[in-house]
Amino acid sequence: MKGVGLESEQGVSWQVKFTGKAKKQKEKLPTAIAAALYLLRKELESEGPERINWPHFGKIKGKHDMYHCHLNRSRPCYVAVWKVTNRSVKLMEIRYVGTHENADYRRID
Repeated sequence: MKGVGLESEQGVSWQVKFTGKAKKQKEKLPTAIAAALYLLRKELESEGPERINWPHFGKIKGKHDMYHCHLNRSRPCYVAVWKVTNRSVKLMEIRYVGTHENADYRRID
């Protein structure tokens, strides 16, 4: 029975939701960007919020438990911003999906 608690903890996945605004933004994305966002969401659900394998992944300075990454490498550049809303129940919320030039990180909460 050694390690049983660890195994069950690892098997619990994260729940990832979209804010109402991010849901609308997602519907307007080009097909390739929407596919990348789908992959990101699946990785967030299975692996958690720290996605260092995504381009330009980083913690947003001045914001608690908020992260972003680029969804493509070309122009226009699309980004996703997500926040851990509750670590104890493993809940995240995608707050912004769109072009890098339109992302105002100060206003995203």
